[in-house]
Amino acid sequence: MISFILNDQKIEYSGNPERTLLNYLRQELHLTAAKDGCSSQAACGACTVEINGEAKLACATKMAKLHNSRIYTPEGFPEYVLKVIATEFVNKGAVQCGFCTPGFISRAKVLLQNKPNPDLDEIRTALKPHLCRCTGYKKIEEAIISAGQMLAANATPEIRKTTGKIGIDQPKYQAYETAIGKRLFVDDLFEEGMLHAALKFSDHPSARVKKIDVSKAEQIEGVVRIITAKDIPGAHKVGLIIADWPVLVGEGEHVHYIGDVLAGVVATDRNIARQAIALIEVDYEVLQPVTDVFKAITADRIHPERPNHFETTRFTSGEVDKAIESAAFVSSGTYQTQRIEHGFLEKEAALAKPDGNGGIIIYSQSQGVYEDRRQIALLLDLPEEKVRVILVPNGGGFGGKEDLSVQGQTALFAWLTGKPVKLTLKREESIRLHPKRHPVFMDITLAADSKGKLVALKLRAVGDTGAYASVGAKVMERVAGHASGGYFVPNVDIEAKTVYTNNIPSGAMRGFGANQVAFALESCVDDICRQGSFDRWQFRYDNALTDGLTTSTGQKLYGVGIRQCLEAIKDDFYKTKYAGLACAIKNSGVGNGMIDESKVTIEVISGQKIIIKHGWTEMGQGVHNMAIQTLCEETGLKPDIMEVEVDTEAQIKTGMTTSSRATALVGLAMIEAAKQLKADLLTNSLADLGGKVYKGQFICDWTNKPGDNVENPVIHYSYGYAAQLCVLDENGNVEKIIAAHDGGKIMNPMLFEGQIEGAVHMGLGYALTEDLPMEGGFLVHDKMRKLGILRAHETPEIEVRGVEVRDPVGPYGAKGIGEIGLIPTAAAISNALTSFDGVRRWCLPLEKEVSVYKVESL
Repeated sequence: MISFILNDQKIEYSGNPERTLLNYLRQELHLTAAKDGCSSQAACGACTVEINGEAKLACATKMAKLHNSRIYTPEGFPEYVLKVIATEFVNKGAVQCGFCTPGFISRAKVLLQNKPNPDLDEIRTALKPHLCRCTGYKKIEEAIISAGQMLAANATPEIRKTTGKIGIDQPKYQAYETAIGKRLFVDDLFEEGMLHAALKFSDHPSARVKKIDVSKAEQIEGVVRIITAKDIPGAHKVGLIIADWPVLVGEGEHVHYIGDVLAGVVATDRNIARQAIALIEVDYEVLQPVTDVFKAITADRIHPERPNHFETTRFTSGEVDKAIESAAFVSSGTYQTQRIEHGFLEKEAALAKPDGNGGIIIYSQSQGVYEDRRQIALLLDLPEEKVRVILVPNGGGFGGKEDLSVQGQTALFAWLTGKPVKLTLKREESIRLHPKRHPVFMDITLAADSKGKLVALKLRAVGDTGAYASVGAKVMERVAGHASGGYFVPNVDIEAKTVYTNNIPSGAMRGFGANQVAFALESCVDDICRQGSFDRWQFRYDNALTDGLTTSTGQKLYGVGIRQCLEAIKDDFYKTKYAGLACAIKNSGVGNGMIDESKVTIEVISGQKIIIKHGWTEMGQGVHNMAIQTLCEETGLKPDIMEVEVDTEAQIKTGMTTSSRATALVGLAMIEAAKQLKADLLTNSLADLGGKVYKGQFICDWTNKPGDNVENPVIHYSYGYAAQLCVLDENGNVEKIIAAHDGGKIMNPMLFEGQIEGAVHMGLGYALTEDLPMEGGFLVHDKMRKLGILRAHETPEIEVRGVEVRDPVGPYGAKGIGEIGLIPTAAAISNALTSFDGVRRWCLPLEKEVSVYKVESL
């Protein structure tokens, strides 16, 4: 018997002594504040609890070691201490997705009781076991310092109260409940009689499946059913754009990457399900995988219905070859960017259950609940109205939760068993399954005249989109569409190819192609400055897009803030010895001839309660705040009476939460919905309006595809703009990033700053340390610790400078800022390093750079 005190309650434990404390807390006691982010790899810190006065990782602590221990989880922390720390996290903007926050709060609680007034270095040392993919750590550090001061003074802070209007630091919606672990994520949900599922993944990147033998697995006690492709009642393949991705691969069919799923086990608990998965035997005809993207172009087809090179974006303007030939300065080179794992802290999970009326309910963490509904309806051969998808705000997405991951299998398993089923991936499975950032290969030429004006750009880009289409063609479309970055170039010749391989699929990830091409473009800009002895800041300023000029796609822009962003960092550039500059442009909205739309409803429940319904996914970026703050701005109503729901039962179909568009689209739809409510409030109290529903929508259907033969094409309804400065110290280490970003109208300065800090942190890792290499179609590693994500003590100072140049379309002039924060970062760092040592960089990540060419000092 193992005896211990847990949250001041005596526990007598007689179970498996090798069980982890985290498993016991979550699966048996349903204490879910401690999160499972790394599947017992001791890599993320999300499971941190207090044991005998020390901060410990519950995922790495076996029950056998807990005899006579005293344990506290956030659920058992002293109310005052928890309130102070959590309140400061909320007021400082340290809660974004919030999945990691209870772990940080546990660490902070132990740190502050042992060292009431820690300095920044001591805080960063304490935070070494932790990862945060959203915040960049800066606001977490600020919150811990402030909480320490509050506790030392025996003060009781309160959540900041505001009018909720735009331009104000309104605290993030549900941030406090999230911080203390009270708001549940998908894997925190439990249903009475719930079954658990696990998946059998392919053992090979390319093979024909000859036989799937489940006989041994079926004999395990507790196995309820084993499901294979033959059990699917509807469509076997799904996809956001092209339906080429099988939910389950059946006998006689082909696996195309190591994340393909062959079978699912549904059992009474997750351990039994995983034991059974290990007993499934698959007989393969192993084939040679195609993993080199250039060889794949002419190799045998991976998908018989279309060539491996299945999409090309191509457009030209002017006489490029002639302009290059006559140019005074030309920079050419071949650049390469790497595959990146999203590294969201919350792994893929879904819970599904029959609704009792011939339909199915799915609790999803997806970036698009209506897309989930559409694809699951096809899979189950049901009308869409029989499929209800309820959003559970997720623990980070960054594009990695756009594709249907486990929601399809979970819905299928619940449908076939008639029981609630939950499926949660292990971290290794998550890395194996979902799409990554595209490796892109770019052959680029940039030319300027003798006066330092850009005259021509030529780009040939190839993207490895992996085994399935996902949104790969759209990513490469953005590579092409953003090839000239924030500069006006009159002559362009752009081509970007999307190619299948047997590698893990590549799809959406923050930046969506713009950051890859920015690295190549900005390196060429600095090279031309070196050749012509041009001032690097002035060259960028002189060539920057301004109102009325066109992008490489021919779109005339208005509300352009690049020069203002450059002005915001000008003085710092000139007083910095080793500096790197880069500018950026990033579209808002999918555009490219596709429709961007948003619908919302405002339901007045009573004089003290309003429910806002929309279709956008909250994943830390604050889209719920944007809806609330817009309504507050329009009506003067208080934010604390407003709740937000995202549920397909509302029937307000919305696309994916992607392309930095949610703020603009939900804001514009909210303004429309609020018009009649605002008018009604002139002659009625809110209580008088109880039961009324106000609807609004915004539709953008006026965009064109790049290369369309139209006058004055509009590729996207809006763009964001930025300039970043990387400052190196005397040893060539990154000391500081200054990020100047044009938000149009900054809707919430605290959330704006947090978004940029988090994006810059991601850009730092992209530039320096992050990589997910593959060899022969297999991962070189699948451990979270090896992803290269920077921790707090490794993250340099980040200073955000907001710029406001009004956008012609966005609500109150606002522009999307969710992605642009990382687009110039790697380019700025690369240019700073070249200014330090005179070595040009051609590949990311820069720390692994092997192909170098020595140039004269900049």
